[in-house]
Amino acid sequence: MDAANGGTVPSYGNDPWTQEACERIRELFDKPDAEVFFVFNGTAANALALAACCQSYHGVICHDNAHIETDECGAPEFFSNGTKLLPLRGERGKLDPAAVEALIRRRDDIHFPKPRVLSLTQSTENGTIYSVDEIRALTAVARRHGLRTHMDGARFANAYASLRRSSELSPADLSWRSGIDVLCFGGTKNGMQTSEAVIFFDRELATEFDYRCKQAGQLASKMRYLSSQWAGMLQDDAWLRRAAHANDMARLLAERIDGVAGAHCESPEANAVFVDLPRAVADAMRARGWSFYSFIGGSGNRLMCSWNTQVADIERFASDLRALAAG
Repeated sequence: MDAANGGTVPSYGNDPWTQEACERIRELFDKPDAEVFFVFNGTAANALALAACCQSYHGVICHDNAHIETDECGAPEFFSNGTKLLPLRGERGKLDPAAVEALIRRRDDIHFPKPRVLSLTQSTENGTIYSVDEIRALTAVARRHGLRTHMDGARFANAYASLRRSSELSPADLSWRSGIDVLCFGGTKNGMQTSEAVIFFDRELATEFDYRCKQAGQLASKMRYLSSQWAGMLQDDAWLRRAAHANDMARLLAERIDGVAGAHCESPEANAVFVDLPRAVADAMRARGWSFYSFIGGSGNRLMCSWNTQVADIERFASDLRALAAG
Protein backbone atom coordinates (compact mmCIF):
# COMPACT_ATOMS: atom_id res chain seq x y z
CA MET A 1 0.00 0.00 0.00
CA ASP A 2 2.89 2.33 0.71
CA ALA A 3 4.34 1.62 -2.73
CA ALA A 4 0.94 2.20 -4.33
CA ASN A 5 0.77 5.56 -2.58
CA GLY A 6 3.58 6.98 -4.68
CA GLY A 7 3.15 8.76 -7.99
CA THR A 8 -0.02 9.26 -9.99
CA VAL A 9 -2.07 6.55 -11.71
CA PRO A 10 -5.51 6.38 -13.36
CA SER A 11 -8.49 6.04 -11.05
CA TYR A 12 -11.41 3.60 -10.64
CA GLY A 13 -9.33 0.46 -11.14
CA ASN A 14 -7.63 1.49 -14.36
CA ASP A 15 -4.23 1.33 -12.69
CA PRO A 16 -1.31 -1.13 -12.86
CA TRP A 17 -1.86 -2.34 -9.27
CA THR A 18 -5.41 -3.48 -9.97
CA GLN A 19 -4.42 -5.15 -13.22
CA GLU A 20 -1.58 -6.99 -11.45
CA ALA A 21 -3.85 -8.12 -8.60
CA CYS A 22 -6.46 -9.45 -11.04
CA GLU A 23 -3.82 -11.38 -12.94
CA ARG A 24 -2.36 -12.85 -9.75
CA ILE A 25 -5.81 -14.06 -8.69
CA ARG A 26 -6.41 -15.60 -12.12
CA GLU A 27 -3.06 -17.37 -11.88
CA LEU A 28 -3.77 -18.58 -8.35
CA PHE A 29 -7.05 -20.15 -9.44
CA ASP A 30 -5.74 -21.28 -12.84
CA LYS A 31 -8.62 -19.46 -14.52
CA PRO A 32 -7.33 -16.94 -17.10
CA ASP A 33 -10.82 -15.80 -18.09
CA ALA A 34 -12.16 -15.18 -14.56
CA GLU A 35 -13.68 -11.75 -13.90
CA VAL A 36 -12.33 -10.17 -10.71
CA PHE A 37 -13.70 -7.22 -8.73
CA PHE A 38 -12.62 -5.66 -5.42
CA VAL A 39 -15.01 -4.35 -2.76
CA PHE A 40 -14.59 -2.99 0.73
CA ASN A 41 -16.08 -5.78 2.86
CA GLY A 42 -17.58 -9.25 2.93
CA THR A 43 -21.20 -8.18 3.22
CA ALA A 44 -20.93 -6.17 0.02
CA ALA A 45 -19.14 -9.04 -1.71
CA ASN A 46 -21.81 -11.60 -0.81
CA ALA A 47 -24.81 -9.34 -1.38
CA LEU A 48 -23.69 -8.06 -4.76
CA ALA A 49 -22.52 -11.47 -5.97
CA LEU A 50 -25.89 -13.00 -5.11
CA ALA A 51 -27.73 -10.09 -6.71
CA ALA A 52 -25.79 -10.75 -9.91
CA CYS A 53 -27.13 -14.32 -9.92
CA CYS A 54 -30.76 -13.61 -9.06
CA GLN A 55 -33.95 -11.83 -9.95
CA SER A 56 -36.21 -10.52 -7.20
CA TYR A 57 -38.50 -13.56 -7.41
CA HIS A 58 -35.67 -16.06 -6.91
CA GLY A 59 -34.50 -17.88 -3.78
CA VAL A 60 -31.04 -18.56 -2.34
CA ILE A 61 -30.57 -21.84 -0.48
CA CYS A 62 -28.16 -21.49 2.44
CA HIS A 63 -27.45 -22.93 5.88
CA ASP A 64 -29.47 -21.37 8.68
CA ASN A 65 -26.19 -20.34 10.35
CA ALA A 66 -24.78 -18.81 7.17
CA HIS A 67 -23.45 -15.28 7.44
CA ILE A 68 -25.82 -14.09 4.68
CA GLU A 69 -28.74 -15.29 6.83
CA THR A 70 -27.68 -14.25 10.31
CA ASP A 71 -25.21 -11.37 10.08
CA GLU A 72 -25.73 -9.19 7.00
CA CYS A 73 -28.76 -7.16 8.04
CA GLY A 74 -30.82 -8.18 5.01
CA ALA A 75 -28.19 -6.96 2.53
CA PRO A 76 -28.59 -9.91 0.12
CA GLU A 77 -32.34 -9.29 -0.05
CA PHE A 78 -31.87 -5.52 -0.34
CA PHE A 79 -29.37 -5.53 -3.20
CA SER A 80 -31.29 -8.19 -5.13
CA ASN A 81 -34.56 -6.27 -4.74
CA GLY A 82 -36.18 -8.96 -2.63
CA THR A 83 -34.59 -12.32 -3.42
CA LYS A 84 -35.62 -14.64 -0.56
CA LEU A 85 -33.11 -16.60 1.48
CA LEU A 86 -34.19 -20.22 1.97
CA PRO A 87 -32.29 -21.49 5.04
CA LEU A 88 -31.77 -25.16 5.85
CA ARG A 89 -30.48 -26.84 8.98
CA GLY A 90 -27.46 -29.07 8.73
CA GLU A 91 -25.06 -30.83 11.07
CA ARG A 92 -21.97 -28.86 12.07
CA GLY A 93 -22.79 -25.93 9.85
CA LYS A 94 -22.88 -27.91 6.61
CA LEU A 95 -25.62 -28.41 4.07
CA ASP A 96 -26.66 -31.93 3.10
CA PRO A 97 -27.26 -32.73 -0.59
CA ALA A 98 -30.44 -34.68 0.15
CA ALA A 99 -31.89 -31.76 2.13
CA VAL A 100 -31.01 -29.33 -0.66
CA GLU A 101 -32.64 -31.62 -3.21
CA ALA A 102 -35.77 -31.89 -1.06
CA LEU A 103 -36.05 -28.12 -0.72
CA ILE A 104 -35.68 -27.60 -4.46
CA ARG A 105 -38.34 -30.22 -5.15
CA ARG A 106 -40.68 -29.14 -2.35
CA ARG A 107 -42.52 -26.65 -4.49
CA ASP A 108 -42.37 -25.65 -8.12
CA ASP A 109 -45.48 -23.49 -8.32
CA ILE A 110 -45.49 -19.81 -9.16
CA HIS A 111 -46.52 -18.84 -5.61
CA PHE A 112 -43.15 -19.77 -4.10
CA PRO A 113 -39.75 -18.15 -4.78
CA LYS A 114 -37.90 -20.13 -7.43
CA PRO A 115 -34.60 -21.52 -6.08
CA ARG A 116 -31.83 -20.02 -8.16
CA VAL A 117 -28.62 -20.12 -6.11
CA LEU A 118 -26.98 -22.53 -3.70
CA SER A 119 -24.71 -20.68 -1.26
CA LEU A 120 -21.96 -22.48 0.66
CA THR A 121 -19.76 -21.03 3.41
CA GLN A 122 -16.10 -22.12 3.47
CA SER A 123 -15.06 -22.52 6.21
CA THR A 124 -18.49 -22.63 7.86
CA GLU A 125 -19.78 -20.51 10.72
CA ASN A 126 -19.35 -23.64 12.86
CA GLY A 127 -15.65 -23.81 12.04
CA THR A 128 -15.99 -26.86 9.81
CA ILE A 129 -14.68 -27.34 6.29
CA TYR A 130 -16.36 -28.73 3.20
CA SER A 131 -14.19 -31.31 1.48
CA VAL A 132 -13.90 -31.31 -2.30
CA ASP A 133 -16.18 -34.35 -2.48
CA GLU A 134 -18.80 -32.63 -0.31
CA ILE A 135 -18.73 -29.51 -2.48
CA ARG A 136 -19.05 -31.56 -5.66
CA ALA A 137 -21.99 -33.52 -4.27
CA LEU A 138 -23.80 -30.28 -3.44
CA THR A 139 -22.99 -28.48 -6.68
CA ALA A 140 -24.11 -31.56 -8.63
CA VAL A 141 -27.56 -31.18 -7.09
CA ALA A 142 -27.55 -27.49 -7.95
CA ARG A 143 -26.50 -28.14 -11.55
CA ARG A 144 -29.13 -30.81 -11.98
CA HIS A 145 -31.81 -28.25 -11.16
CA GLY A 146 -30.30 -25.28 -12.96
CA LEU A 147 -29.06 -23.45 -9.85
CA ARG A 148 -25.94 -21.30 -9.71
CA THR A 149 -23.45 -21.81 -6.90
CA HIS A 150 -21.97 -19.10 -4.67
CA MET A 151 -19.26 -19.55 -2.06
CA ASP A 152 -18.86 -17.20 0.88
CA GLY A 153 -15.12 -17.55 1.23
CA ALA A 154 -14.49 -15.05 4.00
CA ARG A 155 -12.25 -17.79 5.46
CA PHE A 156 -11.49 -19.61 2.21
CA ALA A 157 -7.79 -19.18 2.92
CA ASN A 158 -8.12 -20.98 6.27
CA ALA A 159 -10.09 -23.83 4.70
CA TYR A 160 -7.58 -24.24 1.89
CA ALA A 161 -4.60 -24.08 4.23
CA SER A 162 -6.16 -26.81 6.38
CA LEU A 163 -7.04 -29.17 3.52
CA ARG A 164 -3.68 -28.62 1.87
CA ARG A 165 -1.92 -30.18 4.86
CA SER A 166 -3.18 -33.64 3.88
CA SER A 167 -3.58 -33.43 0.09
CA GLU A 168 -2.22 -31.70 -3.00
CA LEU A 169 -5.32 -29.62 -3.63
CA SER A 170 -5.18 -26.37 -5.57
CA PRO A 171 -7.46 -23.35 -4.98
CA ALA A 172 -9.10 -24.26 -8.29
CA ASP A 173 -9.95 -27.74 -6.97
CA LEU A 174 -11.73 -26.17 -4.02
CA SER A 175 -13.69 -23.72 -6.16
CA TRP A 176 -14.54 -23.74 -9.86
CA ARG A 177 -13.34 -27.27 -10.57
CA SER A 178 -15.81 -28.41 -7.91
CA GLY A 179 -18.66 -26.45 -9.48
CA ILE A 180 -18.49 -23.01 -7.82
CA ASP A 181 -19.61 -20.18 -10.13
CA VAL A 182 -18.68 -17.19 -7.98
CA LEU A 183 -16.35 -16.98 -4.99
CA CYS A 184 -16.17 -14.14 -2.47
CA PHE A 185 -12.50 -14.48 -1.52
CA GLY A 186 -11.88 -13.01 1.92
CA GLY A 187 -9.00 -10.61 2.50
CA THR A 188 -9.83 -8.67 5.66
CA LYS A 189 -10.02 -11.77 7.88
CA ASN A 190 -6.55 -12.65 6.64
CA GLY A 191 -5.02 -9.32 7.59
CA MET A 192 -5.87 -6.95 4.75
CA GLN A 193 -7.20 -3.52 5.56
CA THR A 194 -10.37 -3.14 3.50
CA SER A 195 -10.39 -5.57 0.60
CA GLU A 196 -12.43 -8.57 -0.56
CA ALA A 197 -12.27 -10.09 -4.03
CA VAL A 198 -15.37 -11.20 -5.94
CA ILE A 199 -14.27 -13.80 -8.48
CA PHE A 200 -16.66 -14.85 -11.23
CA PHE A 201 -15.54 -18.14 -12.70
CA ASP A 202 -18.60 -17.97 -14.94
CA ARG A 203 -18.06 -14.72 -16.84
CA GLU A 204 -21.71 -14.51 -17.88
CA LEU A 205 -22.70 -13.76 -14.29
CA ALA A 206 -20.33 -10.77 -14.20
CA THR A 207 -22.26 -8.88 -16.89
CA GLU A 208 -22.65 -5.26 -15.71
CA PHE A 209 -21.35 -6.18 -12.25
CA ASP A 210 -19.26 -3.02 -12.38
CA TYR A 211 -22.51 -1.05 -12.41
CA ARG A 212 -23.70 -2.92 -9.30
CA CYS A 213 -20.47 -2.02 -7.52
CA LYS A 214 -20.80 1.62 -8.46
CA GLN A 215 -24.44 1.85 -7.38
CA ALA A 216 -23.65 0.17 -4.06
CA GLY A 217 -20.83 2.58 -3.25
CA GLN A 218 -18.17 -0.09 -3.75
CA LEU A 219 -16.28 1.47 -6.66
CA ALA A 220 -13.23 3.13 -5.12
CA SER A 221 -11.76 6.08 -6.96
CA LYS A 222 -8.38 5.08 -5.52
CA MET A 223 -8.89 1.39 -6.20
CA ARG A 224 -5.14 0.77 -6.00
CA TYR A 225 -5.33 0.85 -2.21
CA LEU A 226 -7.67 -2.16 -2.28
CA SER A 227 -5.96 -4.07 -5.07
CA SER A 228 -2.33 -3.47 -4.07
CA GLN A 229 -2.97 -5.46 -0.91
CA TRP A 230 -3.81 -8.49 -3.04
CA ALA A 231 -0.78 -7.95 -5.24
CA GLY A 232 1.40 -8.10 -2.15
CA MET A 233 -0.36 -10.94 -0.34
CA LEU A 234 -0.32 -13.22 -3.40
CA GLN A 235 3.24 -12.43 -4.40
CA ASP A 236 4.97 -14.87 -2.06
CA ASP A 237 2.07 -16.89 -0.60
CA ALA A 238 1.71 -14.57 2.38
CA TRP A 239 -2.06 -15.20 2.28
CA LEU A 240 -1.48 -18.94 2.76
CA ARG A 241 1.13 -18.57 5.51
CA ARG A 242 -1.12 -16.23 7.46
CA ALA A 243 -4.10 -18.57 7.20
CA ALA A 244 -2.00 -21.58 8.19
CA HIS A 245 -0.69 -19.66 11.20
CA ALA A 246 -4.23 -18.86 12.36
CA ASN A 247 -5.15 -22.53 12.03
CA ASP A 248 -2.04 -23.58 13.99
CA MET A 249 -2.92 -21.16 16.79
CA ALA A 250 -6.44 -22.60 16.98
CA ARG A 251 -5.08 -26.12 17.36
CA LEU A 252 -2.70 -24.94 20.07
CA LEU A 253 -5.50 -23.14 21.89
CA ALA A 254 -7.68 -26.25 21.85
CA GLU A 255 -4.82 -28.32 23.28
CA ARG A 256 -4.12 -25.80 26.05
CA ILE A 257 -7.68 -25.38 27.32
CA ASP A 258 -9.30 -28.78 26.76
CA GLY A 259 -10.38 -30.08 30.16
CA VAL A 260 -9.64 -26.84 32.02
CA ALA A 261 -12.52 -25.40 34.09
CA GLY A 262 -14.85 -27.99 32.64
CA ALA A 263 -14.01 -26.94 29.09
CA HIS A 264 -14.34 -29.46 26.30
CA CYS A 265 -13.38 -28.69 22.73
CA GLU A 266 -12.86 -30.76 19.63
CA SER A 267 -9.77 -30.42 17.49
CA PRO A 268 -10.47 -27.44 15.21
CA GLU A 269 -10.64 -27.83 11.44
CA ALA A 270 -9.75 -24.22 10.65
CA ASN A 271 -9.13 -21.22 12.92
CA ALA A 272 -12.17 -21.44 15.23
CA VAL A 273 -12.32 -23.25 18.58
CA PHE A 274 -15.76 -24.08 19.95
CA VAL A 275 -15.90 -24.75 23.65
CA ASP A 276 -18.53 -25.14 26.36
CA LEU A 277 -17.75 -23.08 29.45
CA PRO A 278 -19.86 -22.51 32.57
CA ARG A 279 -21.58 -19.15 32.27
CA ALA A 280 -19.78 -17.81 35.35
CA VAL A 281 -16.40 -18.79 33.92
CA ALA A 282 -17.12 -17.16 30.56
CA ASP A 283 -18.22 -13.97 32.33
CA ALA A 284 -15.11 -14.00 34.49
CA MET A 285 -12.87 -14.39 31.43
CA ARG A 286 -14.55 -11.37 29.85
CA ALA A 287 -13.98 -9.44 33.06
CA ARG A 288 -10.29 -10.15 32.57
CA GLY A 289 -10.43 -8.49 29.15
CA TRP A 290 -11.03 -11.42 26.79
CA SER A 291 -13.58 -10.99 24.01
CA PHE A 292 -15.43 -13.88 22.34
CA TYR A 293 -18.88 -14.86 21.12
CA SER A 294 -21.30 -16.97 23.13
CA PHE A 295 -24.18 -19.03 21.76
CA ILE A 296 -27.07 -21.07 23.12
CA GLY A 297 -27.71 -19.26 26.35
CA GLY A 298 -24.07 -18.44 26.94
CA SER A 299 -22.70 -21.99 27.29
CA GLY A 300 -21.38 -22.43 23.75
CA ASN A 301 -18.43 -20.14 22.98
CA ARG A 302 -16.50 -19.46 19.78
CA LEU A 303 -12.85 -18.54 20.16
CA MET A 304 -11.31 -17.19 16.97
CA CYS A 305 -7.60 -17.16 16.19
CA SER A 306 -6.35 -14.79 13.53
CA TRP A 307 -3.36 -14.20 11.30
CA ASN A 308 -1.67 -12.23 14.11
CA THR A 309 -2.59 -14.35 17.14
CA GLN A 310 0.62 -15.17 19.02
CA VAL A 311 1.61 -18.13 21.17
CA ALA A 312 1.86 -15.71 24.10
CA ASP A 313 -1.81 -14.82 23.61
CA ILE A 314 -2.77 -18.49 23.77
CA GLU A 315 -0.71 -19.07 26.92
CA ARG A 316 -2.22 -16.02 28.66
CA PHE A 317 -5.76 -17.16 27.85
CA ALA A 318 -5.06 -20.67 29.10
CA SER A 319 -3.36 -19.30 32.22
CA ASP A 320 -6.34 -17.11 33.07
CA LEU A 321 -8.69 -20.04 32.53
CA ARG A 322 -6.61 -22.26 34.83
CA ALA A 323 -6.54 -19.55 37.48
CA LEU A 324 -10.33 -19.32 37.42
CA ALA A 325 -10.61 -23.09 37.62
CA ALA A 326 -8.30 -23.19 40.64
CA GLY A 327 -10.31 -20.44 42.32
